[in-house]
Amino acid sequence: PYVVLRLANVYGPRQNFSNEGGVVAIFSDMMLKSKQPKIFGTGRQTRDFVYVGDVVRAAMMAMTRSTSGVFNIGTGRQIDVNTLFKKIKKITGSDALQKRFPAKPGEVMVSALSCRLAEKKLGWKPKTRLDDGLKMTVDWFKKRSGRL
Repeated sequence: PYVVLRLANVYGPRQNFSNEGGVVAIFSDMMLKSKQPKIFGTGRQTRDFVYVGDVVRAAMMAMTRSTSGVFNIGTGRQIDVNTLFKKIKKITGSDALQKRFPAKPGEVMVSALSCRLAEKKLGWKPKTRLDDGLKMTVDWFKKRSGRL
């Protein structure tokens, strides 16, 4: 028996914002430091953001089920980078502007996963709403920097 979990864009506390860190961590860190984040391309590219606690729960559930297969772990919902920027800006209280920079070559424009099989076979589905997960993530960055 085997289980493979294919993860969407995982975000949450303790995420590293450097060395190709995720956009949630990068935006959070930069906005809290009053720096200007970069939005590459139009900002209309979408991603499926899944909270790290939901991913851990999926892994734990996969270890206790007697099933095999490949399972997507995400939310099945798309959010564009512009909207993500606005949400993090509001949570951080930043005055950063939505500055655009040239798109990165090969940028994927749409990304979202169907997690129906994980729900059916593992009994898993995401529980953390994006706004709640972003708040917990930003609060962790604030605490880490001594701003909370």
